[in-house]
Amino acid sequence: MNFKCAIDGKPVSLYTLTNGTITMQVTNFGGRVVSLWTPDRDGKMADIVLGYENIDRYVHNTGERFLGATVGRVANRINEGRFKLNGKEYAGPQNSNGQMLHGGDKGVDMIVWDVVDVMPASIVLRCTLPDGQDGFPGNLTVTMTYTLTPDNEFQVLYLAQTDAPTLVNLSHHSFFNLKGEGNGTVLDNVLTIKGDYITPTDERLIPTGELRPVEGTPFDFREPHVIGDRIDADNDQLKNGNGYDMNWVLAREDNGQVETVATLYDPTTGRCVDVSTDQIGLQFYSGNFFDGSYSGKYGKPLRFRESIALETQRFPDAPNHDNFPSIVLNPGETYSQTCIYKFYTK
Repeated sequence: MNFKCAIDGKPVSLYTLTNGTITMQVTNFGGRVVSLWTPDRDGKMADIVLGYENIDRYVHNTGERFLGATVGRVANRINEGRFKLNGKEYAGPQNSNGQMLHGGDKGVDMIVWDVVDVMPASIVLRCTLPDGQDGFPGNLTVTMTYTLTPDNEFQVLYLAQTDAPTLVNLSHHSFFNLKGEGNGTVLDNVLTIKGDYITPTDERLIPTGELRPVEGTPFDFREPHVIGDRIDADNDQLKNGNGYDMNWVLAREDNGQVETVATLYDPTTGRCVDVSTDQIGLQFYSGNFFDGSYSGKYGKPLRFRESIALETQRFPDAPNHDNFPSIVLNPGETYSQTCIYKFYTK
């Protein structure tokens, strides 16, 4: 795969990490996970994340922009890109149907991160987002560490600091297909989410501010459910997202601690992934806007509902809802987040 180049005068490359069982390739353009190889129940390896075969396709957004990327400085959506902070109004790019999505035009996914350190099973990346980029105040420095642990975990650790009050809500945006990239539907996958509520949205996918119980709805994944069983139910939220594209309010046992909040299982291959985090929200997206019109890195079309994103986060559009926990970061404070994807079979 061709990834060696310079973008905005900074060197870009592809880095291979392994713990001896799973192998991951990462580019410092957007901190993207390009490939992730894990075994199935019979030991057969497959690449279970969506990606592209060369850097040019990421740079020029050939298809889906956010494949494998880190997203922010504010992940998910902000209503019309507008928010208030300390009484001052700010406006950023409306890069998704009149809304700001995943940090705007540049975000953290369309920049070259500095490579601080590379070891056989980990990489440390750092970037500084300048004051005013995508309409956000403050120079924000983010350090991100990817690690493959001996327990077959892919750990993501974020640390961020600012020199002026700003907003921060980072997330990881790999699209998983536990059968392997381009190898078929996710509708037969079994999902569990430890969440009693969702933050429902309007038709623009902007939260209404309500916390809606999942009890008795297609969003109740507190017990394992096959994803396809209820995805086409007569439900306004499913219609808004053309399937699942929703933030769950996680039912945490201990706020601030890392705990397992979701499990995805593919019965065909036996692959499982547990998602653990210290965050309060989880966005589950069922690949509803892929249409097969472009292909992944192996030439296979990326089709409707053939991938899943499980994004740990704070709540979408948080600065515009007083009842949502704050995503403000002030000088002297450190933003931190841990997200862990643990791979195994059964």
